[in-house]
Amino acid sequence: MVDLPNKKVGIVACSGEELPEGTVTRQAALKVLEQLRPADTVTICLPLFLAGGEGDRAFARFYPTISMDGCELRCAARATEMYSGKPAASIVVTELVDRLGMEKPQGAHHLNKAGIKAVDFTAGYVADLVDELLEKKWSRRTGGFIDPGANLEVAMLQQEPLEATCSCGSGIAVQSVMVDGQPVTLIALPLIFEQFRQAGKQPVHEVARELLEVVSIYNPIPPGADDTYVEALLREFTVYCAEKEPAR
Repeated sequence: MVDLPNKKVGIVACSGEELPEGTVTRQAALKVLEQLRPADTVTICLPLFLAGGEGDRAFARFYPTISMDGCELRCAARATEMYSGKPAASIVVTELVDRLGMEKPQGAHHLNKAGIKAVDFTAGYVADLVDELLEKKWSRRTGGFIDPGANLEVAMLQQEPLEATCSCGSGIAVQSVMVDGQPVTLIALPLIFEQFRQAGKQPVHEVARELLEVVSIYNPIPPGADDTYVEALLREFTVYCAEKEPAR
C-alpha cells in the first residue's frame, strides 16, 4: 500500500455566470471549502476538468465527489460522470430553492438578500453531505461505494442519468502507459514505482507481478489482462529506474 492522501470529498461547482444561481453555487462551494469543511474537501476546477486535466479527473475517480450546479443543465454533474464517474451526490440550486419555497435569488454578480440566504443554506446542505460521505466506505479501486446500498438517494436533487485546496495539488499522481497498444491512465503509479525503487526492487518479471498486485488495489484491471499489464509495468518500471539512476 502506498502512502496516499486521506479520504476527502471533491467539490465540482458549475462556472456559469449568466444566472444568479450560478453565483450562488460558486459562493456556496467556496464557503464549504474555506469555512465549513476546509480539512475535508478539495475543489475540482471544472474548466481544467473539461480540458483534460488528469489530476482533477483522477481525483474524481479516486474519491467521492459532490457536483453543485446552478440550473437544470447540470454541467458539473454531466462532466463528472462523463470523464470520471457518477458523482456520489448532486445538487441543483434552482431545484433546491423551488422545493423549499425560498425566494428566487437575484443579481448575477451582486446577490440580493435572497441570494445570500440561498448561499448559506446551500453551503450548509453540502457540508452535511460531506459529513455523510466521509462516513461511507468508498472504494478507490472502483470509484464507488463498497456497500451498494450506501449511495445518497436525495430524490429532489437527483441528477439525470447519463484551507480551500485544489485536487491537482492533492498529491494523487497518475501516469499513462501503453497496454496492448492502448493508452491507459493508472492512478498512483508513480508513487508505487518510487516505493518499489526505495525498497530496492529491481525491474524484473517477478517484481512486475508484485507491481500488478499493488496497482490493482487502486485501478480496475480487466479480466484476463494480467499478462499484458505485467509486460507494460515491467517496461515502465525499467524506464523509471533508469531515469532515477544518478548521472555518472
